[in-house]
Amino acid sequence: MELINILSREMIIPAAKISGKRQLLQRLAKLTAEKINLDEDLILEKLMERERLGSTGLGGGIAIPHAKIDNISQICACFARLERPIDFDSVDDQGVDLVIMLLAPKGSGADHLKALAQIARLLRNKNIVEQLRQTRNIDKIYALLTSPLENTDAA
Repeated sequence: MELINILSREMIIPAAKISGKRQLLQRLAKLTAEKINLDEDLILEKLMERERLGSTGLGGGIAIPHAKIDNISQICACFARLERPIDFDSVDDQGVDLVIMLLAPKGSGADHLKALAQIARLLRNKNIVEQLRQTRNIDKIYALLTSPLENTDAA
């Protein structure tokens, strides 16, 4: 499950001015709802449900909020680079400034997990993370996120 198959340029927010976790999830839900023609309140509700189970803030300023939803046909992703880190109840108590949201169909067990693993692997690469933090260029962000992993060895 490669990001190039589930993320489009239109789903990248290169410099979001966000002040909190709920506002961020609302912004991602709105953008995604427009793209996949689904109710943004439903997306937000599912994301918040998942956050109540435990924060999807991985540490190091990175979060991967995700949810499974009945009414979508394929996995989709949305990326946001925040202007300033926000509190996300992350495991390391650090603010979050890089976010990849993932939505998957309800019955997509293995594919959903593969996509989460792919994103986590990509964002463990310190070089990519640093470059994501330093650019607001959508094409560069897209290229960084969708490059094959074998070309993005961890620094």
